Amino acid sequence: MRINLPTWITLSRLLVIPIILVGFTWGTPAGRWLSLGAFLLGASTDWLDGYLARRLDCVTDLGKFLDPLVDKLLVLAPLLALVETQQIPAWGAFSIVARELAISGWRVNQPKISGANWWGKAKTVTQILAIALLMARWPGGIQCFWLAVALTLWSGVVYVKGDRDPNSQSTLQEDTSQT
Repeated sequence: MRINLPTWITLSRLLVIPIILVGFTWGTPAGRWLSLGAFLLGASTDWLDGYLARRLDCVTDLGKFLDPLVDKLLVLAPLLALVETQQIPAWGAFSIVARELAISGWRVNQPKISGANWWGKAKTVTQILAIALLMARWPGGIQCFWLAVALTLWSGVVYVKGDRDPNSQSTLQEDTSQT
């Protein structure tokens, strides 16, 4: 099987996860900035791989499978580090992770997979913003985190209930890109 450029970009997001975690273990401001930079780099490639896949007309089943999986790992790593450093409670992080796993499992059994709706996109952006603010220890991080938890849970309910945007594409992924 040949792997195309967008799928390579998706896989590259996996490389930033150890950097995020190592930066946190340093316990220094430099380590936090390293973690934040790696996280933001990884998050930005999520948009890029989807854009290129559509633009170059090279959307693949492998990319559609890997993209949401790698996205969830990219969010999970800093969430666990933020729990470990006691910036967020474990139950809040668990709420996000549980929703992501539940929706992923639910989607596997659907005959037709619906693409991202407005709530899913808002959830993703809010999660990234909250994690970035918390990693940088900037004001508003914890409030943004609780908003991300609420949007994450709500978007899961909306997704399962079926109130999806009729303009969303049918894909094997639920969030913001398509590889």
